[in-house]
Amino acid sequence: MTSSLKDRLDAAAAITETRLAAALGAAALPGERLRPERLMGAMRHGALGGGKRLRPFLVIEGAALFGVTAEAAVTAATAIECVHCYSLVHDDLPAMDDDDLRRGRPTVHKAYDEATAILAGDGLLTLAFDLLAGEDTHPDPAVRIALVRALARAAGIGGMVGGQMLDLAAEGRFTGGTPLAHGEDAIRDLQAMKTGALLAVSAETGAILGGADAGQRAALLAYGRALGAAFQIADDILDVEGTAEEVGKKVGKDAAAGKATLVSRLGLPEARRLLDRLVAEAADALAPFGARGEILAEAARFVAARRS
Repeated sequence: MTSSLKDRLDAAAAITETRLAAALGAAALPGERLRPERLMGAMRHGALGGGKRLRPFLVIEGAALFGVTAEAAVTAATAIECVHCYSLVHDDLPAMDDDDLRRGRPTVHKAYDEATAILAGDGLLTLAFDLLAGEDTHPDPAVRIALVRALARAAGIGGMVGGQMLDLAAEGRFTGGTPLAHGEDAIRDLQAMKTGALLAVSAETGAILGGADAGQRAALLAYGRALGAAFQIADDILDVEGTAEEVGKKVGKDAAAGKATLVSRLGLPEARRLLDRLVAEAADALAPFGARGEILAEAARFVAARRS
């Protein structure tokens, strides 16, 4: 990772952390009666002080292609990060992936309890749409509606939540414990929903904020989809080859749970070749932006090579 990419990732993380901390303040907002202390503590535990903030980075850098400042893009970026953090809190629950560690720290249900973790995830999800609806996201209500619709579609039935259901089904949760024999296409659909949809909408959000034309929005969406697929393959490779210290959570769980992954389906060598093709596809999608898209192309290369 070049110093330029590191600086831009760090800057996006810092501005997002500040906005997220403000959104998770203790004081009730207009229309709220009060904010329960334990709930807010759990939400902060699950959302603050960790993670690469890749999704906010994609929003901010995508918007920058159209001259939108980081300050003008950060509320939308924070909304997407709230959805991401909610998904991690719920994924870690015993009924889902049953993880004790996240980003090197106890997961929310370990630090608090299962009921509090469920409500903390619910709170983060609903906070995302509260943020998107506000005028500091964008002065034009039509743009805010477009952002709400895009995130809802990416996070919901035909996106992340639907992908999570397909993932549980693939493990054999609903067929007596026998994992389903998914082919490559079915696995790619599952992963495009479970992981890729939120990454893709992050890139697309930048285009919406920037008033992109249809071609530009499609280009950023294509980039985000390729990057999302690459991210998941890299994640699956890390689960096989990484250590808990590197990754910040338990590894080797995919095979033990019978999860449908492209690594298990294709084998490591072919999965790596597919990863390389997806990185090239992501870079090619940025062609309409010329040299201005290079930082996003580098981000795709970073995603593929990461060790955490």
